[in-house]
Amino acid sequence: MAEVSKSAAPGHFNLLARILHWVMAIAILAMLFIGVGMMTSLSLRPSLLALHQPLGIAILCLALLRLINRVCRPVPALPASIPPWQAVAARASHWLLYLLMLGLPLLGWATRSAGNWPVTVMDGWNLPAIAPENSTLYAWLRLAHGVGAWLLFAVLLGHIGAALLHAWVLRDGVFSSMARGASKTDGRANP
Repeated sequence: MAEVSKSAAPGHFNLLARILHWVMAIAILAMLFIGVGMMTSLSLRPSLLALHQPLGIAILCLALLRLINRVCRPVPALPASIPPWQAVAARASHWLLYLLMLGLPLLGWATRSAGNWPVTVMDGWNLPAIAPENSTLYAWLRLAHGVGAWLLFAVLLGHIGAALLHAWVLRDGVFSSMARGASKTDGRANP
């Protein structure tokens, strides 16, 4: 991540970061619901799987773009009022989110590959296998994909809870730096 002194840090995330954040938030929430639906409905499973695969690949591509943007562009500093342990927890949870946004689609792709099924992006466009066909490997990858999805769900709940705390209770500009950029009332400069 690009380290920036607090005085040089922008007051808000850049426009690309904000757009990617909200598009991916919608896509990831949809993906979690689609995944649960795939596990609970045999009749809807083929249709949901047809949505799940290309959406997963789209999330992977967007996460790569988002990570590049995050590393190359400075990010807002956290307010000085945030205790050090919370700042460390915030950084760790964000990097865990990046790991899951990249890792889960790759795990899904590898799971399909190990089960000898293609990852279909659209009719006639299948991605190449990234894991050897192997039933034992398939079982382990499927388990890892499921556990990762539950971990993502838990981390997202914490992320949303922290965002709402900053927006409604602390009102310290952290939420607005991603929601709409800096405003005149949040105490941050708008470069």
